[in-house]
Amino acid sequence: MIDSFKDVFKRVIDYYRENGNIGKTALDLWIGKIEPIALEGNKAILMVDSEFQRGVLIANYSSLLKEGFKEILGFDVEIEIKIPDEIGSSSSGEGEQAEEKKQQLEKTFEYAKYDYTFDTFITGSSNEFAYAACTAVAKGGGTVYNPLFIYGPSGLGKTHLITATANEMKKNNDKINIVYVTGETFASEIINAIHTKSTAEFHNKYRNADVLLVDDIQFIAGKESTQEEFFHTFNALYQDGKQIVLTSDRPPKAIKTLEDRIRSRFESGLIADISTPDFETRMAIIKRKAELLSLKIPDDVSQFIANKIKTNIRQLEGAVKKLKALNHYAGSQPTISMAQSVIRDILSDDQPLPITVEKIIEEVANIYRIAPEDLRSNKRNSQISSARKVAIYIVREITQMPLASIGEEFGGRDHSTVVYAINNVSDTMKKDSHLRELIEDTIKNIHNLSNV
Repeated sequence: MIDSFKDVFKRVIDYYRENGNIGKTALDLWIGKIEPIALEGNKAILMVDSEFQRGVLIANYSSLLKEGFKEILGFDVEIEIKIPDEIGSSSSGEGEQAEEKKQQLEKTFEYAKYDYTFDTFITGSSNEFAYAACTAVAKGGGTVYNPLFIYGPSGLGKTHLITATANEMKKNNDKINIVYVTGETFASEIINAIHTKSTAEFHNKYRNADVLLVDDIQFIAGKESTQEEFFHTFNALYQDGKQIVLTSDRPPKAIKTLEDRIRSRFESGLIADISTPDFETRMAIIKRKAELLSLKIPDDVSQFIANKIKTNIRQLEGAVKKLKALNHYAGSQPTISMAQSVIRDILSDDQPLPITVEKIIEEVANIYRIAPEDLRSNKRNSQISSARKVAIYIVREITQMPLASIGEEFGGRDHSTVVYAINNVSDTMKKDSHLRELIEDTIKNIHNLSNV
């Protein structure tokens, strides 16, 4: 996020690094020593320690500095380079102004937050059926579509919709007991309840709900004890006429290691999908977010963003937010060049978090109902040995780490042990469809975790 002129300048330096139009030594020795002071309209005020540095920068790097700022800000700037003596006591005043400007921007962002309600949800052909189903459920109080199963890729508004459903129900009946949980959290809670012998408290929490909302239900797939508990929780609520709303990244039939008895219950209600928003919906989302931020975006800039970001609503809103920050510091109307810079940042920022070996081990351990540390231990009982081989296989499949490094992650096992585990799992998957589906679902869930 662009929070200050320092962030703008950091992006200018990143631009030089990526394009290689300034050598690393020159970049570190001259550009890297610059302190960004302020952006006043179209004038970038910079500071260096000495007159000598200023002379070198003006003589050799002035045009490159202008190019970098134009690339990031989307408009031409004048460069003014000062030394400490010229800034003097005014520097504290400029610092105070910069801090005040930052606080103003943060207030704008704060004011532009919105509750997850039906009123703030932008509908279009990609989501109108799911929206209609949720509004009907919110009005029907457990008698309309039960369960309601909404599926679609990440970032398209599933959480917004089910939270809006809960908020509407709460508005109509403030005494209603609504429980919201993610599939991952549900799995963790049941494992913890079993270990601490507190299943009674767990049952009390979930089976006394009037409405149960489970986000990313696909995370219970492959976990036997979790599915067993969810099956009984589902039945208890359903038989009492309580509303159940579920979301997933894929439909029930595509969650391969979901037990048939659970899949059939998911499919017994209403299934609604959310797909990527069409151009008109994307434009409406951009305009809505811009209005909340008191930002006027020209139509050609809005269209440019809508044409470049097509599959994720969070990215669209993030692009508008970054444009607001640039507008706030530069004081100029958003341009196509600005939008290009922002989109480049959005797509870079939106890369999934690196998947760690620890996360893979935790997920596999949950599936096999063992402690994560057992996978790194020398224990050799059948359950732990099978889980360890699966974890080694998945680590190799996802991370492509060197075999020796994988061995180190699993208690210092040697190269041949790792090779055996990978080959053994690979061969077994060809004959055992259940294991193949378990591993495919596990890999999907681990990738989902990195995108959350």
